[in-house]
Amino acid sequence: MTPTRTHFSPLARLLHWMMAPLIVAMLFVGVAMVATVSRAHNTLIAIHKPLGIALLLLVVLRVGVRITRGSPPLPDDMATPQRIAAKASHLVLYALMVAMPLIGWAMLSAAGYPITLYGPLHLPPIVPHNVELFALLRALHTWFALVLFATVLLHLAAALFHGLIRRDGVFSSMGRGGR
Repeated sequence: MTPTRTHFSPLARLLHWMMAPLIVAMLFVGVAMVATVSRAHNTLIAIHKPLGIALLLLVVLRVGVRITRGSPPLPDDMATPQRIAAKASHLVLYALMVAMPLIGWAMLSAAGYPITLYGPLHLPPIVPHNVELFALLRALHTWFALVLFATVLLHLAAALFHGLIRRDGVFSSMGRGGR
């Protein structure tokens, strides 16, 4: 009989802890970007674009790891509504982590802006130049960023609930060690 896994795979944990601070940084850089018109604006954009694409690549890898290596089971004594909320919130997180950079890329494409990653390295546009589409995508990018921020806060609150109150191993499953 195979013992029950108590931890995510080492690669899943590495990707989680690499991406978590990058996503939080992206949210704050995004807020700072739209809140400033100073010279820092261009610097923030120069950080935001390649970091968004890097996060897109990391989340694609992370989804593959999650599909192939799975995740430890939730505690048996967890109520059904909590199980549903846990699974739904993870689906929302993954969907937003994929959608946000794609919407940003499409938004810049619709505006006719180059998507510069570094120096001469540019991404091709993924939608045609269209001012109305740009406006729609910009609003969508903003709203999804707010939803992502709220979902990250809920994720953090749930992690702390499991780690400090329930002490059921869910919090430590993304920590060091284990199988």
